[in-house]
Amino acid sequence: MQLSIITCGLLAWATAQVSATALTYKVNVNEKACFYTATTKKAEKVAFYFAVQSGGSFDIDYEVTGPGGKSILDGQKERQGDFVFTANEIGEYKFCFNNEMSTYTEKFVDFEISVENEARVNLPSKQGSSPEQTSALEESLFKVSGQLSTITRNQKYFRTRENRNFSTVRSTEKRIINFTLLQSALVICMGALQVFVVRFFFQGARKGYV
Repeated sequence: MQLSIITCGLLAWATAQVSATALTYKVNVNEKACFYTATTKKAEKVAFYFAVQSGGSFDIDYEVTGPGGKSILDGQKERQGDFVFTANEIGEYKFCFNNEMSTYTEKFVDFEISVENEARVNLPSKQGSSPEQTSALEESLFKVSGQLSTITRNQKYFRTRENRNFSTVRSTEKRIINFTLLQSALVICMGALQVFVVRFFFQGARKGYV
């Protein structure tokens, strides 16, 4: 029965507390991509996370605007960001990524937008249980929720590091291959030039001998 209470509490918290969107989007050259979320209550918490996974110097411009076009957050040439702000106005919030600074490189961006309601959910109480037990269970649920959020953010951070390191290794590999091909071409050209010079000397010697 206690396990059922915990499960119901977690499901109720997940349903009533957080509305989230997590995506990976390719921002093309000279493109400005915008995404939207809406709040239905005042003083809701809006969390915004993004990280550039690949492309160029792993940076991008971003801007967050609220209802009426009011600017809330903005930045230029940022690799990643993790923000939480209070939505003081009810309405639509716009989150934009701008790659107009890039003339030849597209960017892959991981981002997550979530709207959180801080009001706590009343957990179903077990028959015969005291309010102290229910309160302790509720506090445990919120602690577990905070720990899960921390784990999720750490996973995102390590994923970003992994993708960037892989991109650096792939770029270095391409440079090594290109340098090797160039070096091979130079060796072949030098060998052909040496053969031509030697043949020229021998042809000149035979003419003088005749």
